[in-house]
Amino acid sequence: MTEVPLVRLVDDDPDLLAAQAQALKLAGFRAETFDDPAEALQGLGPDWPGVVLSDVRMPGMDGFQLFQRIHALDPELPVILLTGHGDVPMAVAALKQGVYDFLTKPIGGGPLAAALARAASARALVLENRALRARQGDEPRTEIGLSGASPVMVHLRDSIERLAQLGGDVLITGPEGAGKRTAARAIHRQSPRRARAFTHVQCAALDEARFDAELMGIEAPGTRMARQAGKLEKTHRGTLFLDEIDALAPALQARLQAILQAGEIWPAGAAAPRPLDLRLIASTGRDLAQMVEAGTFRGDLYYRIAAASLQMPALAQRREDVPALFRQFLLQACQRLNLPVTPVTGAVKARLASHDWPGNLAELQQFAESHALGLASFTGDGAEHEPAAGLADLVAEYEAELIRDALRRAEGHATQAMARLKLPRKTFYDKLARHGIRPADFRAGGG
Repeated sequence: MTEVPLVRLVDDDPDLLAAQAQALKLAGFRAETFDDPAEALQGLGPDWPGVVLSDVRMPGMDGFQLFQRIHALDPELPVILLTGHGDVPMAVAALKQGVYDFLTKPIGGGPLAAALARAASARALVLENRALRARQGDEPRTEIGLSGASPVMVHLRDSIERLAQLGGDVLITGPEGAGKRTAARAIHRQSPRRARAFTHVQCAALDEARFDAELMGIEAPGTRMARQAGKLEKTHRGTLFLDEIDALAPALQARLQAILQAGEIWPAGAAAPRPLDLRLIASTGRDLAQMVEAGTFRGDLYYRIAAASLQMPALAQRREDVPALFRQFLLQACQRLNLPVTPVTGAVKARLASHDWPGNLAELQQFAESHALGLASFTGDGAEHEPAAGLADLVAEYEAELIRDALRRAEGHATQAMARLKLPRKTFYDKLARHGIRPADFRAGGG
């Protein structure tokens, strides 16, 4: 059974307070009423499960001051301010400092209930993720891509822990976007080599020249050229992660195998070899055994790295983990973008339950970031239409909308809009030019 959302009402007018409490009860909320803002602070903190709805104009401590006190207790506890027309400048200032929302009186029951429901959903998401981190306690840090309570993920984490301690080379297989790089880092982080370097090499980007320059390094005795140590030397006693090793050209496969076999490297121009002690972790989305049979991958290199293997499951193989993973990606995106936590709607839940996620964790993370920015849309049957743009374009679109909104509020006056956004004049006009925005379009009678 879903818990009834809790709302703490704060208003110095007892009659209005009672009326609001009754209206919220009919709308499906639990209401706690306080006519003294100082008393309303009692019991609030990081574990309190509700949201706060407060009037602005109150004697002693106004709604803005109440918000500041609550914000100090828990910056992620949603506070909604109810304002009169004359309080709008104060409410805008509070919104910039972290108020979840402000509503202008009089307001109908529907819009008020909708705002409170969004805030309650955001609060539940924050508390759920805090509880998840608390349950992890002193256990080794688990990356989002490796979290989940499904049997396949429990087994995977156990396998990573065992492989980390064994110390040999490892081949990680699985579909694109399943978290192979995350698993490689986890093996290194839990291994005896964790204090040494973890070096990630994208094999698809390596050709003969880059192999020599980036991996082997260069020495030029008798010249002014500084010695350039390659990635292999820098990874000595650490872990080398070869991502998409199936993309490595046959000639480079042979060179790599010879280097690993010898346990030393000869940088160009060096007078003596450099010792090389490293652990090799490789990843692939292809069947290397079949490539060996076809003659496109060296058998000796394959048998070296495939002595221990780790299979990353597709997201469709652990569907029960999808909702929790989405919520973790969503919280991560909102924190990074400094946005309030976006409520998880029914349409989002339907998408999470019905979609097969062929792009695996990468696709789920992109969906969460789109939702955090408010740019994921749905049809009536819950099908989602994701924007074709990448994250940089989504952030740019969000920035442009913030600028347009500031200009609307300022009725096209650029100086006021700059003040609202707290942007220097040059930065503000650079952004206007980048997004093709004209302040004149937002003035009365503008185009």
